[in-house]
Amino acid sequence: MSGHLLHVDFDRQRGLQEQVRETLIRAILSGIFDANTPLPSCRQLAAQLNVSRNTTALVFEGLVNEGFLISRPRSGYYLHPDAPQAVANMPERAPSDDGNAPAWCNRLKITPSQQESILKPAGWRDYRYPFIYGQPDTRQFPLASWRAAAGWLHGGGRDPDWVVDQVDRDVPMLIEQIRTRILPKRGIAASADEILITLGSQNALYLLTRLLMGRGTRVGVENPCFREAINTFALSGCDIVPHAVDDEGMQPGSGRCDYYYVTPGHQVPTGITMSKRRRDELLAHAAAQDAVIIEDDYDSESNFTRNPLPALKASDRQGRVIYVSSLSKALSPGLRLGFMVADPELIDEARALRRLAYRHPPSNIQYQMAYFLAQGHYETHLRRYREDSARRWETLNQALQQQLPACRPLPGSEHANAFWLRAPDGVNTQQLTWRAAHAGVLIEPGARHFLDDAPPENYFRMGFHAIAPEAIFPGTAALGGQLARLLDG
Repeated sequence: MSGHLLHVDFDRQRGLQEQVRETLIRAILSGIFDANTPLPSCRQLAAQLNVSRNTTALVFEGLVNEGFLISRPRSGYYLHPDAPQAVANMPERAPSDDGNAPAWCNRLKITPSQQESILKPAGWRDYRYPFIYGQPDTRQFPLASWRAAAGWLHGGGRDPDWVVDQVDRDVPMLIEQIRTRILPKRGIAASADEILITLGSQNALYLLTRLLMGRGTRVGVENPCFREAINTFALSGCDIVPHAVDDEGMQPGSGRCDYYYVTPGHQVPTGITMSKRRRDELLAHAAAQDAVIIEDDYDSESNFTRNPLPALKASDRQGRVIYVSSLSKALSPGLRLGFMVADPELIDEARALRRLAYRHPPSNIQYQMAYFLAQGHYETHLRRYREDSARRWETLNQALQQQLPACRPLPGSEHANAFWLRAPDGVNTQQLTWRAAHAGVLIEPGARHFLDDAPPENYFRMGFHAIAPEAIFPGTAALGGQLARLLDG
C-alpha cells in the first residue's frame, strides 16, 4: 500500500465527495503514487480523512469508471496503465531571453489600463462594513430554484441543445422570455429580431462602440457619469461631450452630438430619475439633430421605486433609442447576462461582430435563465430582492441622518440602489476612503465619476447590498468617526 498520507482542509460550503475526489486527482496527477503499489483502501483513506467509508468508496468507484484507477480483486486499487501521466519538474514559467523579447509598450495601439476607472478591492468581503456598489449579498441568491433550473437543463429527458455551437444565434426560449416578460414591464414592444443577448450591458456598449463610433464622432454623456461606459466609448477615439446633470437628469445642451448616452432610470452615479419633461425634451433634441440615444437601463429589474417611469425607449416613435439592460444585476452580477434592443439592421451587425469576438454567450446559461424566467423563479426573486432593497435603503437613510448628518444625498435620488453623497466643502473623500478602509469601512470616492479638468473632491457613493443589514448602523457610525477626525485635522 502507498505510504503517502493524504490531508484535506475540508470546506463546509462544498461536498465531502468532491473534495476527497479533488485531493486524489491532485495526488495522481502529481505522481506521488507508484503504478505497482496499491492506493490506500477505502477504509484506510476514510480513517485518514475522518469521513465515512461510503464516501471514499463512491469516490474510488467514480475514478475507476472514468479510467483513473483499476480495481484488482483481493489486492486493492491501482493506477490505471492509461491514466493521465504526471508532469515532472514543471517550471513556474518558460525559459526566456528577456533581452530579445518584444517591446510591448511600443506595439500597443491602445492602453485601457491607463484609463480612469472605478476600482473595488478584490478582498472586499474581508472588510467589516463594505458599503460598495455593484456587489450582492450572496445569502440572497435563490440557490434552490437556480439548482432546479440546472436540474431541468441537465435532465436526461431532453436533448442537450446547449452542447452545440450556435455560431451567432441566441437561445429562442430566452429571447421569447425577454420579449414577453421583461420588456413589457418597461413599456417596450419588440420583435425577436430586435433583441441580442450580450455578456452583460457593458459588452453591449462595447459592441455599439465598435459599430457606431470613431474619430470625429461626438458622444454626449452625463457628467458625473458611469465611468466604464465613457472608457469604452473613448477606445474608438470619439469626442466625449460632457452634459451637466440636474435634479431632472441630463440637460441636452445646445451643441450637436451624434449619440447621447443616458441612464434615465437612475442616473449613474447620482441616482436621479430623469423626469418625463426632460425625456420628451431629449427625444425632441435628438430628432432635431438626427442623433441616436443609447439608453442604459441597467437597474430596470432591481428598481424598487414605486411605479417607476417606463423606459425612454417606450416613448421612442422614430427608432432613435437603442435600449441596453441587464438580466443579472439583481440576480447575480457574476452571470454576465445582458441584452440590447434596436433596429434589426443594427442587431444583425452586432450579432456578426459578437460572432467574431466570442460567438455567443454560453448556451447553457441562456437555457437555464430562460427556464428560471419561464417558471416564475425570477419574479419571485425580484419581489424579495426589491423588498429587501427597500428595507436596506431605509436603514441606511436613517443611519445617515443620525450618524452622518453632514453628508446628504442629492434630491431626486430617492430609492436608488446606492447613495450619492456630498461631504462638507474641503473634505477630500479619497482621503476619507483611505482612512475609512483602515477602520474596516469601504466607500467609493466620487471624483473619478466627473469629467471636469478639476473634479470636485467631496462626493462619494455608498451601496447597501453587499453589507449585512445589521452592520449598516455600526458601519455608518465608524465612517462618521473617521469623517470627524478628518475635519478636526
